[in-house]
Amino acid sequence: MSQTFIIAGIGTEVGKTVISAIVTQALQADYWKPIQSGDLDQGDAYWIQQWVKHPKLKVWPSTYRLTQPLSPHTAAEIDGVTIQIDHFKRPETSNNLVIELAGGIMVPINDQQTNIDLIKHLNAPIILVSKNYLGSINHTLLTYEFLKQNSIPMVGIVFNGPENASGEKFILQYTQLPFLLRVREEEQINEIIVNQYAQQFQL
Repeated sequence: MSQTFIIAGIGTEVGKTVISAIVTQALQADYWKPIQSGDLDQGDAYWIQQWVKHPKLKVWPSTYRLTQPLSPHTAAEIDGVTIQIDHFKRPETSNNLVIELAGGIMVPINDQQTNIDLIKHLNAPIILVSKNYLGSINHTLLTYEFLKQNSIPMVGIVFNGPENASGEKFILQYTQLPFLLRVREEEQINEIIVNQYAQQFQL
């Protein structure tokens, strides 16, 4: 039976696209980014196609493609678009599916709703991406707590970037989430690097 997972981060620029590529490769999955804000020619879907090379890959088109690299609700306002939750239809595929969010879980997508509403609408468990920086423990635990309060299942956590052994240990002890993968800082990301990490990834 195919499975669907949402890649959610503790904030913006924490490496969700790299982790999405790794998970997509590991699970031989399809990829879908419901909202793409900015970089329409070389956005996240473009990089997935560059980095993921399994033969069954299908990259599904974004429901909303917005021209500005801003939060979805602001980018949509500039483009004269209103993002509506009911317009998001999960792709029908027999493959596993990886869904990448735009921004953190409380990023607004319209005047009243945030990514948390989109997560509920899509009804799939979360793979949480944490990146080590000053304040990231707080951001990780707040994200975890809010997902928990909203009864959203989390299958585990991926740590990305510089290692912080004591911080990661505390996060894992506090959340009791399974540790899925550590991705270190790499000089470049390419299909070889993605495949190496994909072989280490385990649910």
